[in-house]
Amino acid sequence: MVNKTLVAFVSKGGATKEASEIIADILKEKYKFTVDLVDLKKHSPNLEEYDNIVIGAGVRVGKVYGKALKFLKQDFGDRKVAFFVCSGDAGDPEKYEEACTKYIIGVLANYPHVKTVATEAFGGRMKMLGKTMFDKFDPAKIRTWAENLGSKLT
Repeated sequence: MVNKTLVAFVSKGGATKEASEIIADILKEKYKFTVDLVDLKKHSPNLEEYDNIVIGAGVRVGKVYGKALKFLKQDFGDRKVAFFVCSGDAGDPEKYEEACTKYIIGVLANYPHVKTVATEAFGGRMKMLGKTMFDKFDPAKIRTWAENLGSKLT
């Protein structure tokens, strides 16, 4: 069985894009899924062709990116859906739980039709005028989540 998976993301500083690439690679390499990686700022994918949907969103100034929120409005039917965010707060152990509550639980509460098999908040990074202001991005944590996610999507 081909397990066709969409990894759709919205990124501005690059952390969410990089996380999405890591997730897509793990799903392809370890689970042999067919994966399409789509930047929601550039494309609006047709969900009909996918068994699984992974949605990634960045957070800036306390707000999840609007294009990701718009994407969450869609009818995912009985597809398996996963949702993650990249946020500076999520990369801080003292703020992690608060980030999960605000950016995962709080956001998904507005979309009760979206039933997720997995969610996570990863640390992000912030660049300003070409300089990195902070970098709390943790590729190892993303890989571990993606490896666990693959078994939930099979």
